[in-house]
Amino acid sequence: MSYRHRPSSQDPSHLGFGPRFNRIKCPRSFWLTVAVLFISVSRICAQDQKSQRDLSEASLEELMKIEVASVFSASKYFQKVTEAPSSVSIITSEEIRRYGYRTLADVLRSVRGFYVTQDRNYSYLGVRGFARSGDYNTRVLLLVDGHRLNENIYDGAHLGTEFPVDVDLIERVEIVRGPGSSLYGTTALLAVINIMTKRGREAKGLEVSTEAASYGTYKTRFSYGNKFDRGLEMLLSGSYYNSRGQRLYYQEYDTPETNHGIAENADRDRSLNLLANLAYRGFSLSGLYSSRQKNLPTGVYDTVFNDARTKAIDQRSYLDLRYQHTFENNLEMLARVSYDRYHYGGTYITDYSGETTPLIVDNEDNSKGEWWGTELQFTKSVLNKHKLTFGTEYQDNVRQDQANYDLDPYYLYLDDKRISKIVAFYLQDEFAIRENLTLTAGVRYDHHSVFGGTTKPRLGLIYQPAPKTSLKLLYGEAFRVPNSYELYYGTGGNDKANPLLRPEEIRTSEIVFERYMGNRFRFSASGYLYRINGLISQQIDPIDGLITYRNVEKIQSKGLEFEIETRLSNGIEGRIGYTLQDTRNQETDQVLTNSPKHLAKFNLSVPLIRQKLFTNLELQYMSKRRTLDGSDAEGFWMTNLTLLSRKLIGGLDASLSVYNLFNRKYGDPGSSEHRQNTIEQDGRNLRLKLTYRF
Repeated sequence: MSYRHRPSSQDPSHLGFGPRFNRIKCPRSFWLTVAVLFISVSRICAQDQKSQRDLSEASLEELMKIEVASVFSASKYFQKVTEAPSSVSIITSEEIRRYGYRTLADVLRSVRGFYVTQDRNYSYLGVRGFARSGDYNTRVLLLVDGHRLNENIYDGAHLGTEFPVDVDLIERVEIVRGPGSSLYGTTALLAVINIMTKRGREAKGLEVSTEAASYGTYKTRFSYGNKFDRGLEMLLSGSYYNSRGQRLYYQEYDTPETNHGIAENADRDRSLNLLANLAYRGFSLSGLYSSRQKNLPTGVYDTVFNDARTKAIDQRSYLDLRYQHTFENNLEMLARVSYDRYHYGGTYITDYSGETTPLIVDNEDNSKGEWWGTELQFTKSVLNKHKLTFGTEYQDNVRQDQANYDLDPYYLYLDDKRISKIVAFYLQDEFAIRENLTLTAGVRYDHHSVFGGTTKPRLGLIYQPAPKTSLKLLYGEAFRVPNSYELYYGTGGNDKANPLLRPEEIRTSEIVFERYMGNRFRFSASGYLYRINGLISQQIDPIDGLITYRNVEKIQSKGLEFEIETRLSNGIEGRIGYTLQDTRNQETDQVLTNSPKHLAKFNLSVPLIRQKLFTNLELQYMSKRRTLDGSDAEGFWMTNLTLLSRKLIGGLDASLSVYNLFNRKYGDPGSSEHRQNTIEQDGRNLRLKLTYRF
């Protein structure tokens, strides 16, 4: 991650720029596309109407047969979405394939209430209006098969091309909104996202995938999976990604000395991902290795503009051994032990030249983290009314090192080495008060060797007045301990450490209504109120003028979310979602930067040739967002279109995707390390992908 000892301006929430409401504007081409597709859909639906009955004619027995999706991550065991004490979304591997999602960031961008910002290096997730400048996804817990992916230096979660798992290997993505500290501890402040990867039985043999895309982008993947007769199950996969990138123009650097604002050969992106899953009876062993290198074209941290040597390298790896078993008395046990490593290396070509002496220096920023951990969990039903879950976790951070130095001439700015430990206990009870009324109550105690103990609860009252219908009243609390970077990173030149930081905390209330209508439609609506206290933010110390982190802000976020989803028998699938949100600083009553008021999502998949050829349309709207200087990044509509063909020839699948179909120009708000107020995003670009299963 790009962390440096460079000045960072404050978020100007105090400047007095309040929310303004704009009408949603769409180009004619957008409405033309929607009209054509809906005409096509209406014709297909008309052909299918003869096989559909009015929902009011369905019997109770038929309604009871409606399939309701199950989720694991909400309670650490599988339960129906309508019974989970959270607002949940699930994105399947089929949706990833149909809509041409290239990264986890693409997947999450399609989810209601979520949005993504990109700065030509990393992808940053916004959740319900909350996306702070300089926050590297530290307030969202990211899991892969239940294994914590947030590392132990910055607590960051990687989402874009830096995400260490190829999206082709994802079986499903579970998004659990709201605080999750009662089960997961720190960083589970706004949401828990669990990536469930495929197993050998789903891969079924050798699979080869290759793709070519705009900006000189190529990717290749080899995967092999199988389940053998004696019970051994195996999945092995490796993928390599290489993108030449674009020739970019930034008006902020438009001078003869800086190549007239043109960055050439400075946007390259390369990554290597390896994944192995082995399972035998109750045992499973997972291993992951990822290395990604990204050249930085934006002149970030006042580096020399248009110098291709400025780059960031992220390496992530882990081994995870689990054992699951159900005893004769229906006691379920899960035991896990794991070992993790993380390395970040930044090369920043910096101009230290004086008035008479030129001096271009290679500044190196390095972080290395190592930790091991273990977890033991038991789940059991008691007296036919209680489902109890008890667990304990331990994490030993044996290495949390940070360093910053100039190479030639050598000068050391920072050399900080730390260790820490975390031990936790959690308990949850799912209590069936009545057949259609359930109370879920959970609590977790965490003891951090630096900060001491923290206890966080959650409550969920779920009423089901009819089959496949639920009304949820939810309350939760969560916390995030300051990470090593916020506590100890200080070079003395422009910034300083603050080891007196305390954990930030959140309290949330939410009401959720979910209903499955017939066996083809699902509707959900929710209203929420979040309050964050002691938010950790960058500040300038008035005494010495140095940048430091402090617990200073109180934030309130409130909003409404709606979503309708359909899956018709003729193969048509669609989803429409809308979010109205307001997130602001309670002390200044100003809307936060990079916080849109309106989000709209529309997905539609139509089979042109049944189970052979699909056309898939995705529309996304984001309203304007305030930037660091108090101006606005304009709102925009984004249109993506993918054609997917299955078994074109034998085991060959092919897809053609056009992203930003109408070449809409838009920019994401920059952070304090950028000279750019907004960073322009990709225009129209294409991808052709071929996958062959042997």
